[in-house]
Amino acid sequence: MLAVKVPKREAEKIRRRLIELGVLARGYVPKREGEFVLFPVTEPVEGFELVETDFERLERRPHSYREVVEVPDEVRPLLPSSFDIIGDIAIIELPEELMPYGEAIGGAILRVHRHIKAVFAKGSKVSGEYRVRELIHLAGESRTETIHRENGIRLKLDVAKVYFSPRLATERMRVFKKTQPGEVVFDMFAGVGPYAVLLAKKAKLVFACDINPWAIRYLEENIGLNKVNNVVPILGDVRKVAGKLEADRVIMNLPKFADRFLKEAMLSVRDGGVVHYYGFGPEENLFSEHEAKIKAVSKELGFKVEFLEERKVRPYAPRQFNIAIDFRVLK
Repeated sequence: MLAVKVPKREAEKIRRRLIELGVLARGYVPKREGEFVLFPVTEPVEGFELVETDFERLERRPHSYREVVEVPDEVRPLLPSSFDIIGDIAIIELPEELMPYGEAIGGAILRVHRHIKAVFAKGSKVSGEYRVRELIHLAGESRTETIHRENGIRLKLDVAKVYFSPRLATERMRVFKKTQPGEVVFDMFAGVGPYAVLLAKKAKLVFACDINPWAIRYLEENIGLNKVNNVVPILGDVRKVAGKLEADRVIMNLPKFADRFLKEAMLSVRDGGVVHYYGFGPEENLFSEHEAKIKAVSKELGFKVEFLEERKVRPYAPRQFNIAIDFRVLK
């Protein structure tokens, strides 16, 4: 096979040049010979030393577990196209028809995604006061604790004991960019701290409340893990905290029930402060019901609200979306 022979010290620069010229042969492993590197090419290249040699072929790795998993043809169309990855743990939602093949599906995920060490299936919906779900072990290590990395921070958590969604990383960064240096933030439903720890990098002080003792335990660990000293963890019902502190920015990441805590949020934000409210809405009417509730509570308290931004965060169910509404409170 035709190849160019180049000095090892210039190999990377020349490799990029061959790609630009469109002559680097794909699917082969470059070869080293002493102080030289040989790159396979599809045609002669002027200005380079040309040689003939053999190259090893690159083994193509599958891109999806669905390429390698062995399940009957009649259920193959039911295989999910995606799943959540939290640290080195994968959590997949399987329809009932696929549960008998859970071990094979889990094994395929481990084979394709080498960094994943454990695979679980969702055994129930998120429920209860602590917002957790039952998990069914499919393959790999039988553990539920991991360290997840996102937005430049590390979060230690147990996926069976606390609520955490990796799909909100972009939304958390959006709020981080809006946060101003020196602000006081109140994270009403903090979990293990994905908002609180991130915002602590910019804010003056972050109050982080959660009713789940496991969440607060991991939040305390994550404060140390990320070397931030301006997060105040609060274990308990947020209703007992509201109004006892004043924040420039309030985060209400409890989309199923956030509307029940609007009064607490407005009592805790300073005049002119911003609330980040999350909810669920049908595709045909994403925001209006939530807007009405926000206006009703502000009127009850004698406040006014100014809507700043409304957006779809992510799909939640068929024709249903997780939505975000940012609004300013004027007292």
